[in-house]
Formats: sequence, C-alpha cells, structure tokens
Amino acid sequence: MRRVLLKLSGEALAGDKKTGFDEDTVRRVALQVKQLLEDGIQIGIVTGGGNFWRGRTSEAIDRVKADQIGMLATVMNCIYVSEIFRSEGMKTAVLTPFECGCFTKLFSKDRADKYFEKDMVVFFAGGTGHPYFSTDTGVVLRAVEVSADVILLAKSIDGVYDSDPKINPAARKYDEISIDDVIAGNLQVVDMTASILARDNKMPMWVFGLNETDSIVNTMKGRFSGTKVTV
Repeated sequence: MRRVLLKLSGEALAGDKKTGFDEDTVRRVALQVKQLLEDGIQIGIVTGGGNFWRGRTSEAIDRVKADQIGMLATVMNCIYVSEIFRSEGMKTAVLTPFECGCFTKLFSKDRADKYFEKDMVVFFAGGTGHPYFSTDTGVVLRAVEVSADVILLAKSIDGVYDSDPKINPAARKYDEISIDDVIAGNLQVVDMTASILARDNKMPMWVFGLNETDSIVNTMKGRFSGTKVTV
C-alpha cells in the first residue's frame, strides 16, 4: 500500500490514565509509524478528542459549542502527538479545516499531497470543521479526499464484535465483515454517517487494538489480528 490513514482514538492515547496523554503510548506509536515511513508508506493521522472532551454527555452546553470544543481537543491532540513524532526524527505537519493562526496550516488536498511527497506525517485535526459530524466522519472524509488505500482504526478494543465485549463476555469477534453488514447491524465500527460515506466511496477499514505490541506495524506487515471491514 502506498498511503494509509491512521485513526487514533483519544481514549487510546490516554493509555491507562483514561484522560490526557500517556507519553509512553504515543512514543510507541511514533516508533511504529517511523518503521512504516522507512518502508515507503505515506501516513496520515486523525486523532479523536475523547481523552479531553465528550461534550455530548452534558445537557448544559449547546450541541454546536460542545462539538467546537471537541474539534479543539483534536487539535491539541494532533499538536502533541506530532511533537512526539518529531522528537523521534520525523517531519510532520498539522492541517485543520479552519484557521488556527500559526498553530496549524489550512487543509487542502494539494497541500496534503505536497507534504506526503516530502515524506512528512500529515495530521488532520479539527474533524470536518463543522458541528454534528464526528471525527469518524472526518477520518473517512480525509481518507477519500487524499485517496488513501485503507483506514487503520487503532482503538482501545481489538476488533469488531457482534455486541459490546465489555458488557457481554460471550461477544463474538469478526475476522472480516462487510460494511453493509456493519450498517445493517448498527455495529458502530464508526458512526452511521461515516459508515455510509465509507460504503459509498469504497473505503476499507481495518480495526485493531492500539495497545497490543507493535499492532500498527503488524497490521501493515500482514500479521493482522483485528477485523477487516470490506467494501
């Protein structure tokens, strides 16, 4: 594969602390991404914001404002993660769909392509830039826009199950499942808007556990133990 988009959940970035950043976790991700870059793979990254903000759980804040706070949480995450990447010798750029002064650059497909060709890790922060759309939709949208070959969904859970394994110990894990079955079963690999966007644009997704040893590298090297969502 030539170009992949990696989605890092905010909760996974927090490690066992469940909130904020866990530097050891992020550094392990950085070292794996560096290996892929050395193999000639172009890497784009989208982060969630759940390690800082889950505004939809609050009834006291307007939904639009809550979503805006969530967008800013992803900007903070991308800036932090990109700096850890830089400390490991990689070149990075953070793109947002809205102006953030000197903190980031404004997203465009041409700009992203230019950075990819310079062997930079490109971070797509700020979601879609609009409320009512999650970072799930943001990652699928960016993957389609920059013609990624696959989306790698690195989660705190190790694949797609027929029910929540935290609630149901007998939940069955899928090795492979079609996006149509994900939508029909409302399995929430990504939210419904993102699922339909992935289906309509034939964008495959591979789901795996971030906290498993070398899970990103193993996924790209064919030693995959998660779930492949096919299109």
